[in-house]
Amino acid sequence: MLICSMTKKEIKNLFKTKLATDSNWAVKGMLKIYEFQTATEQQIGTTKDHNDVGFSGCDAEILSSFCEQVKKGRTLSEKQMALVFKKMPKYWNQLSKLSDQAKVEAAAVKLAA
Repeated sequence: MLICSMTKKEIKNLFKTKLATDSNWAVKGMLKIYEFQTATEQQIGTTKDHNDVGFSGCDAEILSSFCEQVKKGRTLSEKQMALVFKKMPKYWNQLSKLSDQAKVEAAAVKLAA
């Protein structure tokens, strides 16, 4: 099952499920979204440019701080991960557009098993 043969609903369900339950997916996804914040947004921890990429205004400060923590080699606490699991599923569409088809296919197969 390739991502191009998956329906948008299947892709959405896969990403939302993984981002809400798999710490590896959630943290890597959070870091990937952070990469798309502008340099200014990363420095000030807010969303300034409305360019349809990066974190939403209400998530930018907290998720940016988590990203900086992870980038410094620190582990997120259980409470922080609970917040990441709650917030990251909304970014499924941005992440699906950035994803490697083969990896998405492998995750879909694993999830279906």
